[in-house]
Amino acid sequence: MIANDKQSPLVATARTAGIWYLMLAISGILGFMVFHKQVYTADPQQTLNNLVEGESLARLRLLLEFAIILSQALAAIWFYRLFRNINEWAALATGIWGTVNAVVIMVSAISMGAAIKIGLSSGVMEDKVVLIDLLNNLISNSWNIGGLFFGLWLIPMGYIITSSKRMPVWLGRTLIIGGFGYLISTAIRYAGVSGSWVGILTIPATIGEFWMIGYLLIFGIRPENKK
Repeated sequence: MIANDKQSPLVATARTAGIWYLMLAISGILGFMVFHKQVYTADPQQTLNNLVEGESLARLRLLLEFAIILSQALAAIWFYRLFRNINEWAALATGIWGTVNAVVIMVSAISMGAAIKIGLSSGVMEDKVVLIDLLNNLISNSWNIGGLFFGLWLIPMGYIITSSKRMPVWLGRTLIIGGFGYLISTAIRYAGVSGSWVGILTIPATIGEFWMIGYLLIFGIRPENKK
């Protein structure tokens, strides 16, 4: 009975973490993968045109960036709450790196807000194009650097799972592999190496994330296995 009294709140915390993680996944897919390229392109002049002619779409993209930041920060807090009694240091690392990733993406959101304001202003066209190019680079680099901290948040999360066995061990291993994949792919990109194969490095992370979301929402977390 005592074990059930302790387990029920923990499962509720796990499912709440799963909800925030699901929101992060949905807002990330819609914001970065679906709408982003419809507004921000490699051509600053085209990006400026998109901001002016498609203001509503640009503002929707910005709102989705807010959703990414909010859900990432709340997921980080709830994962800390979930794991702190299992492994305090690893839980703290998960919470910190997840929060730092949200802060890094804030730079992208700030840049988007500035880009919209500049795009709709009455300034000189040539000056606006230069500023949009700068802000576009800030946005893309914020996301690239964010990959470092996203990888860092997956590694301690996976370690907690593999060491405690409170979730499937291979879920934890997949998250760890995916976390290192993010770190390596980010380093490779900034080393000047490009290629479609670089994106393959983050596939384990994507698998692990959706596995994690499903497990949290359906099962929550296993009871502690006391010997």
